[in-house]
Amino acid sequence: MITIRKSADRGHADHGWLKTFHTFSFSSYQDPRHIDFRCLRVMNEDWIAPGQGFGTHPHHDMEIVTYVLEGALEHQDSMGNGEVLRPGEFQRMSAGTGITHSEFNPSKIEPVHLYQIWLYPDQRGLKPSYEQKRFPLAEQKNQLCLVASNQREAGALQIHQDARIFLSQLDAGVQIDHQIQPGRHAWLQVLRGSVQLNEHLLATSDGAAISDTSSLSLIALNNAEIMLFDLA
Repeated sequence: MITIRKSADRGHADHGWLKTFHTFSFSSYQDPRHIDFRCLRVMNEDWIAPGQGFGTHPHHDMEIVTYVLEGALEHQDSMGNGEVLRPGEFQRMSAGTGITHSEFNPSKIEPVHLYQIWLYPDQRGLKPSYEQKRFPLAEQKNQLCLVASNQREAGALQIHQDARIFLSQLDAGVQIDHQIQPGRHAWLQVLRGSVQLNEHLLATSDGAAISDTSSLSLIALNNAEIMLFDLA
């Protein structure tokens, strides 16, 4: 079964400095039909204005993955990490017993466009930790590139949950396939472009929840970028 979550149906807020869309219930957007999917708790697409951002705030017991599509995001946290996240880089932060951090757009002229994704951890009370990594375009081009998993496999970031996250940049007309093992599920997020997922058409910012389906066929209808989650 494939259930489409259209971009236009997501929650939305415009704070002037921040334009944000929520796939799942978040902040003032609360919809009991869309709380989470498996271990996915947050799928936020944000645009942050130049020189603006989120001041220091806390998190605990959550796996937080951030991916920048355009612009840059400056991160500082209570673990002493101070990094700038740029397009093509993934950041993984395990909040565990508790961290504080801030996120700002350091540019004076360009907005930053990003996805922030939260996953429930497989256990509470973990020691907080942080990773950031760039994945070469050649590893993503017309194939699924593993960027995060609960094992340190193929150089992926380590998340504390039975989930694997893939990224792919697809040329128009390219088809890729993915097998889902029995008892597992998947979520597809279209970051850019449009694709055909089995018999369904998805455009930019659309998502799809996938259960009781063993085989996925993805065809890029134009140049596209997608993120695929393989979930317990």
